[in-house]
Amino acid sequence: MSAARRSSLLTWSLWIVLLVTAVVLFARWPTRTREIAARTHPEPGLVERGRYIALAADCSACHTANRGAPFAGGLALASPLGAIYSTNITPDPETGIGRYSLNDFDRAMRHGIGPGNVTLYPAMPYPSYSHMTDADIVALYAYFTHQVQPVRSQGHRNGIPWPLSMRWPLAIWRKLFAPDPDSVAFDASRYHDPAVARGAYLVEGPGHCGSCHTPRAFTLQERALDDSKEIYLSGNAVVEGWTAVSLRGDPAEGLGGWSREDIVSTLRSSHNAAHAVVGSPMNDVVVNSTQYLSDADLSAIAAYLKTLPASAHPASSFSADPATASALAAGRETNRGAQLYDDNCSACHHTDGKGATQVIPELAGNSSVLAADPTSIVRLILQGSRLPATPAAPSALGMPGFGWRLSDEEVAELGTFLRQSWGNHAAPITATTVHAVRLPLCCSSPRT
Repeated sequence: MSAARRSSLLTWSLWIVLLVTAVVLFARWPTRTREIAARTHPEPGLVERGRYIALAADCSACHTANRGAPFAGGLALASPLGAIYSTNITPDPETGIGRYSLNDFDRAMRHGIGPGNVTLYPAMPYPSYSHMTDADIVALYAYFTHQVQPVRSQGHRNGIPWPLSMRWPLAIWRKLFAPDPDSVAFDASRYHDPAVARGAYLVEGPGHCGSCHTPRAFTLQERALDDSKEIYLSGNAVVEGWTAVSLRGDPAEGLGGWSREDIVSTLRSSHNAAHAVVGSPMNDVVVNSTQYLSDADLSAIAAYLKTLPASAHPASSFSADPATASALAAGRETNRGAQLYDDNCSACHHTDGKGATQVIPELAGNSSVLAADPTSIVRLILQGSRLPATPAAPSALGMPGFGWRLSDEEVAELGTFLRQSWGNHAAPITATTVHAVRLPLCCSSPRT
């Protein structure tokens, strides 16, 4: 090897070493956070406010395992890298947060930094919680340290293989993509209506709605954390095998055809008079969180969501058309999809696709049917779904699955019929898509 080539290789090696050293130092450099003061003996009103914020933030959904003690952790959360187990956030001093100061608590909640300056996995939605106010963090801390019962529960080892399990790269991710809470403090003055401002705060902050309903980049960060960008809450992310629909004003894929009352009813009971019902995991949000919010806060959320304009380039559209209903009522089944609908669906959803008020949702103009990503409608056909019973709607209504008797091709034909009838205009579904959705489910095709 020539001297010039050896010199060049040495130079590049030095640059690589310097770059790696700089990256590691950047990741490990301590993050300074502003300190806030706690009250040693908080009054009951502050603790109760913290309890309400914990409901709004849906803390129990992730930090309470099935049949587990409240907030004791241990729930497996799926991630592209492997299973992440939620931590114990009861005030147990050994296995929970019993030794956290208020500022330790704040660093975890709004900065994503745990004990020992370790970055938390962003399964914890600290990018959204960074919008929360000091007052709400103080109240939340008072609730967890003074009312939640301590539970000794050692955490599970995360199912992420090495080297992906190394934490220091997460610090780089955090510093690149998670906002500094001091720079993104919620500004209510951006909104002319105080109710809309309250709704925006609940959606962007404690409610962390964007965690599911905002698309993510290939580096897994949400592509927007507030309504300053049009992509915020534009939906079509697949969460736990279901499509998170758009919450913007799109008339087909989003909430353009919904009234404020429809939104409030859905958040209170998992369904509304006509447009849609929600499926898991949104059912869990209703059961653990939104059904407990005040009427004023639910109305504020609805008021805010109705201010979000439609996306500039919608993938689907809806314009009511009676042709499908007329053909089905007359017994004219123009394709295999129409035949499958008549055999499996029309008894409940009727020939006009309008279902039954408060019981069976419309298929005409339904945002889940028209979503650009058809995962939810395919899964509903395959596996069915069941609504939770809530005080506002105590009947646990359900839809059966048909995957046991329909092939991938038949599910694709049926789904395509739903997406292209009664004025629905959305892309067809392929058998390949159905097969991909079916694989993780316990509903094998009758012909495989």
